[in-house]
This record gives sequence, structure tokens and C-alpha cells, in this order.
Amino acid sequence: MSFPFVRPLAGLLIASAVLTVASCKGAAKGEDARPTPRAVLIGPENVIVAKRDLIVAGPIISGDLRPERESVLRAQLGGSMLEVLVKEGQPVRQGMVLGRIEARTLEDTRRSVESAARFAESQLQVAQREAERTSQLVTAGALAARELDLARNTVTSAEAQLADARARLVTTQKQLDDAVVRSPITGVVSRRSVNAGDIVTAGAELFTVVDPSSMRLEASVPSESLPELRIGAPVSFAVRGYEQRFEGRIDRIAPQTDTATRQLPIYVSIPNTTGRLVGGLYAEGRVITDSASGVVVPVNAINQSGAMPWAARVVNNRVERVNLTLGLRDPRTERVQIVSGLGEGDTLLRGAAQGIAPGTLVQVSAPAEDGE
Repeated sequence: MSFPFVRPLAGLLIASAVLTVASCKGAAKGEDARPTPRAVLIGPENVIVAKRDLIVAGPIISGDLRPERESVLRAQLGGSMLEVLVKEGQPVRQGMVLGRIEARTLEDTRRSVESAARFAESQLQVAQREAERTSQLVTAGALAARELDLARNTVTSAEAQLADARARLVTTQKQLDDAVVRSPITGVVSRRSVNAGDIVTAGAELFTVVDPSSMRLEASVPSESLPELRIGAPVSFAVRGYEQRFEGRIDRIAPQTDTATRQLPIYVSIPNTTGRLVGGLYAEGRVITDSASGVVVPVNAINQSGAMPWAARVVNNRVERVNLTLGLRDPRTERVQIVSGLGEGDTLLRGAAQGIAPGTLVQVSAPAEDGE
């Protein structure tokens, strides 16, 4: 018995099966063709490399450099500058003549006083001989005792006249010495205020000599930092125009703060054997109250919004989140010591890059190895 509708049904089933197989193959092919996840590109401004370094903490200071030893020479008498023998910047030795003030009148006075002193000395010798002779005559009864009293009074008067002449001679000689301007210290002439031929008055500034081998930083710190200060504490500072840092120690601490600024003046002694530092330069630094060595990173590479600080570290081009234990922090340079959680050379994300989810594939570009 024949059923005419069976053959078309069989063809439909075969066609359906073929379509099903084709559909399965297409689906399988589509899975294999899905694109591989692309790495997130991280710019160098968002990447740092942890490094080992020394980190310090302490009050911030700022101030000006001044020579530790400075001498301002002023005229001790008035007159014309007869000679000026040095220039600014010239090295000088202690006792070296820097200039001379004309003292012709004083020379005349000295000669007159010397003459008076010699005359007074001669008169004294005459009076002493007369007193001795009178004493012998009085003893022999040839003269009355009152004659001896008069002779002795004459000796006393002659002694007074000689003492006065000698005193005036010493004074005149000192004035003549003051006319010769000598350096009281070994150093360098930092300022010359006169030229040969200038008329100066007593008290006028002539020269300034400084000793550049030792400098002083006159700085100030906030008054609330007083408990952290002590005599002899080390100070590290930088000077504008120099790439290197300099070291010194607190020599003195002012007994009171500035009422206007509430800043406390301190004085830092600085060895300057090379002579590189000069007076008048502006310096900024800190008193070192604490220091530590270890792994150091910028503060902005650490996320401290939660209960425990953490950092986004890149390992095998994948982001991972690592918890940290922090140590000493330097607010001035905005760096922090990592006690545990990171090692030297670890690559960290900072800034907006910290928001990348852990496990994300990333590609970093030229990380900043200096940690800044």
C-alpha cells in the first residue's frame, strides 16, 4: 500500500537536519572568532616603580645664609682716605693693612707730646736730685725740715707732669694706629665703601670682611615644632642655584617666637670648607628628627580610603590589589616608607589608574623609575 505524503516529509526532515548541523557549525565557528580582550594602555604619568631610599621627617625651615664671622670696619677718626689697598672679593689675612686715613695733624701732635714727655722726665730727674741734696742738708742741720717738704712736693709735681705727658702720648699713638685700617680676621673683603681721597668721618663704614669657611643659616620654624628642636640636631637644606643638598647642625635656638608670624628663629652652623656657599642666599630644608631606609613610594600611589592602605600593583601585565603596612612619612616630598606589602622594583599604578579592576590586562608605558 502506498502513502504519497511520506516522501515529502522525509525530505523535510533531511533538510531540517542539514540546517541544524549547519547552524551548530556556524555557532562553533562564531565562538572561535571572538576577539581576544585588549590590554588597557597605562601612560607613564600613572605608573611608578618602588625603590629603596632614605626617608626623613622633621620641621620645615627656611631662611637666609649669613657668614658665621663678619667684621664691619668703621673709621675711628675723621680725615681723608690716604690709601685704599684692597678691592671687593680680595682675600685678606688677619692684621693686613686695608687702608690709611691721613693723620698729619696727629703726627705733629705726637712729636709735641713726645717733646713734652722728655722735658717732664728731665724736670723730674732735676727735682729728685734736688730733693736728695735737701734731705742731706736737713739731716746735717743746715736747712730747715720745711725745705725738704718743698723739694718733695716739687718731685711729686714733676712726676704728675711726666705721667700726664706719657698718657697724652699713648692716646696720640692710639689715634695714629687707628688711622691705619687693618683686617681683624682672615677672610675676604665682601664690601668696600670708600675710595682713595674720600673724606670720612668717625664712625663711617669703610670695609666689610667675612670668613667664608663657616656659614650660618638664619632660619625660622613654626612655633608648634619647638618640642622637636634641640641643640646639635642635624639640618638638611637646599640652596637656590645648587643641585646638591647641604648639611648643618642647630647651634642656637631663640628664646621667643616672632609675635607677628609665630615663627621661632633658629641658627644653624654650616661648615663651608669648599667656599661654595655665599652670604645672602635663600635656603629651604628641614630639621631631621627621624629617618628610615627601605622601600619608598609617593603618597599618591597609596589608597588610604579604606580600613587598610593598599596599592594597585602590576604583575605579569595584570592588575592586583595588595594591602600595605606604612612607615615613616615625609610631607615635604610627599613620600612614604612601605614596611610590608611591596618590594623594590614593584610597578604601581597611581592617579586615575588605581580605579582599574584587579585582574585587568594592562600595558604600562615607560614607568617612572625615580618614583616621582
